[in-house]
Amino acid sequence: MVDKLNGGNLPIKEQLDILENILRLNTKLISILEILEQDGIKNYYVGAGAINQTIFNYYHGFEIDYGIKDYDIVYYDEDVSYEKEDIIIKRLGKELDKLDICYDIKNQARVHIWYYEKYGIKRIPYTSVEDAIASWGATITCVGVRLENSKLVVCAPYGLNDIFNMVIRPVKREFSKELYDERAERWMKKWSKLKKQEW
Repeated sequence: MVDKLNGGNLPIKEQLDILENILRLNTKLISILEILEQDGIKNYYVGAGAINQTIFNYYHGFEIDYGIKDYDIVYYDEDVSYEKEDIIIKRLGKELDKLDICYDIKNQARVHIWYYEKYGIKRIPYTSVEDAIASWGATITCVGVRLENSKLVVCAPYGLNDIFNMVIRPVKREFSKELYDERAERWMKKWSKLKKQEW
């Protein structure tokens, strides 16, 4: 393990460099990003737990992929048919299945459709994949990355201070206090340095 890179409260350029250095330690994540870049899928990110939990693991001295149950791959395609999403899932799956990982691929343009079908709750359609990432419940979760010309591109609508300072802060957009509290408590049991901001 390299000396700990402290990214909290630094200028964003330095934070981005530190984020990339830490994420590159997760070889599964980098393999996924390389597969997605080679595939040429547009408007995508790998986000949420695979990103923040890699950072948590680094600062806790754990195995770099400890606790990561799956890798969330999100993209935005205005064709919201199930059939189109299924084609993309199967196409990407041919390569991703070789990595021996769990992954979840979702078109963020159609989340409001299946969410209503599954839960009976109406949601406002997302306008972009970045808009979707900005709604993911806690600031440390609202981070996505992709590769462009082998360089890391980061979407972090609430910045990177919370992820580096290990602060769980609510994003009160299409998210409940109950779900926020449940996730925060679950995370803190695995990563003891996390600090929860109350709803």
